[in-house]
Amino acid sequence: MKERISFNTFLSNLQIRLFTWRRGELVGTDQFGNVYYREKKAKGRRERRWVLYNGEPEATKVPPEWHGWLHFTVNEPLKENSAFHKPWQKPHVPNATGSLGAYRPPGHTLEGGQRERATGDYEPWTPG
Repeated sequence: MKERISFNTFLSNLQIRLFTWRRGELVGTDQFGNVYYREKKAKGRRERRWVLYNGEPEATKVPPEWHGWLHFTVNEPLKENSAFHKPWQKPHVPNATGSLGAYRPPGHTLEGGQRERATGDYEPWTPG
């Protein structure tokens, strides 16, 4: 399912969607709904690779297997059942910095602004 995007993002995506329609070849999608493309005809140079994000564009939404493909580290994206996927690995979570889901330590101004009192082992520096 497509995430909602802002009007500004929609307008800025028009050019890339037109380029994708004319010159793009679908490579695949990831579990987040992002769609990956390569250029149909590279004409003697390295092909272009790009992603159309599901929702607002944010680079942390690209999983590691697709990141390697986008940056020409691997020729084909890794499969879900490849040897590089370990059972102990946590699923990818996009960066929450700047959002309501961001980590805020105790004492942060948006978490009440009351931090624990110093334990007495702090000595301020004084010159000389």
